[in-house]
Amino acid sequence: MTAIKPPLTHHCDIAIIGGGIAGLWLLNRLVNAGYNALLFEQTALGSDQTVASQGMIHGGIKYTLGGALTGASEAIADMPDHWRACMAGVGDVDLRGAATLSDHFYLWSSNSALSRMSTFLASKATRGRVLKVGKQDRPALFQHPEFSGSLYRLVDMVLDVPSVVRALAENCPERIFKIDWSSASWQRLPDQSMALDFRHHDQRVRLAPRQIVLTAGQGNEALLGELGIRSPQMQRRPLQQVMIKHHHPHRFYGHCLGAETTPRLTISSHPCADGGQVWYLGGALAEKGAHQTADELIDCAKRELAELMPWLDLCDARWATLPVDRAEPRQRNFARPDKAFANRAEGCANIIVAWPTKLTLSPNLADEVMALLKKADLTPSDGAIPALDFLARPPLAPTPWQTAFGD
Repeated sequence: MTAIKPPLTHHCDIAIIGGGIAGLWLLNRLVNAGYNALLFEQTALGSDQTVASQGMIHGGIKYTLGGALTGASEAIADMPDHWRACMAGVGDVDLRGAATLSDHFYLWSSNSALSRMSTFLASKATRGRVLKVGKQDRPALFQHPEFSGSLYRLVDMVLDVPSVVRALAENCPERIFKIDWSSASWQRLPDQSMALDFRHHDQRVRLAPRQIVLTAGQGNEALLGELGIRSPQMQRRPLQQVMIKHHHPHRFYGHCLGAETTPRLTISSHPCADGGQVWYLGGALAEKGAHQTADELIDCAKRELAELMPWLDLCDARWATLPVDRAEPRQRNFARPDKAFANRAEGCANIIVAWPTKLTLSPNLADEVMALLKKADLTPSDGAIPALDFLARPPLAPTPWQTAFGD
C-alpha cells in the first residue's frame, strides 16, 4: 500500500479570499504594514460588484437628500480626501497608476423637485460641499434652452475603476494567485483554525495562514456555507443597471434629485476603445429595475431620459442592462449598512468576514480589519512569500460594457 504523503506546509500572516477592490486595497495595506499577506481570486480581479461600480467616490452627499446628515453620510465624509491622497501617492495605499474620469459630479433637479432642492441645499449638511453652477458654466448637456431646472456641482470625484484595480494589483503582483476550487479545499486544523490545501501533481501543498479574510463580496455567502459559518450572515441588494452606448460628445457624471431619498437617476460616463462612450445609469432606476426584464427596464430608462432631457437624441444608441447584487452584512429590516463591515467568524478561529458595502468605503474596510488584527495582537512576522508559483495568476475583469457591446 502506498503511504499518503504528508502535505508540504507553508505559512503566511494573512490570506485574503476575493480580488475585488476591497481585497486588493486590504492586501496593499497589509503589505505596507509589513505583513506577509497573499490574495486569492477564483475568476478575475475586480469581477462582479467592483467593475459594476460607477466609480463615484463621494463624501455622503447623496445620503443627505432628506435634509440632514445620516450615519452613512458621516461614516464616509472624509473618503474623497482619503482617496485623493492615495491618488497623489501620499496616502496609505499608492494609487498613482489609477485614472480619474472627473474631479467633480453634479446634482440636478427637474422643475417638479425645485422646492425640495432648495430645502436640501439650505441644510447645514451641504454647506461648503456643494456649489451652484451658473448658466454660463453648465456642462454642454445642460446648455440647451429647454433645461429649466437647477444644477449644482459636488466637490467629489469619479474614478476609472478598472485602472484602480490594475494599480492595486501592480503594487504587489507576486502576492496574487488564482484559486481553482476544483483542486483546492479547506482543511480544519486541530486548533480549529482553517488552512487551504492545493493539489500539485502528486503532492498536497498546504497554506496555513495565521488569519484568513473573506472579501469575496457576494461570493462570501457560498464560502460561509461551505465552512459552516452561521454568523455573520449576508444580505443582497439587487440592482439592474442600464448601459447606453452612444457617440455624443457629452461626458457627464451626476445625480438627478427626485421625490425619494435615493437619487432618481445617476449617470456616469465611461470611455470605449472605439472612441465612443457608455452612459451607465443607476440610482432609483436601477433599484426599481432589479425585478424587471431587460426590455422593460430599457423602456423605463428611455422614458426617464426623454422626460429629464427631451432635447437629447439617442435614437442611434445601443442599449443593454446589467443585473448585479450588492452584497452587504445582514441588517435588521434589510437596512442599508452605515459603513464597511469586518468581524470574526463564529466557529472558525482564524477567519474574518468583510464587506465594504460600497466602493467608496474600501479604505474603511481595511481600517476595520487592521483594528481586528491589532485587537488580536497579530503583528507582522518575518517570512518569505510562500512558494505557490504553481498557481496561475488571475486576469483583470472586463468592464460590463466591453462584455455587452464587444468594444
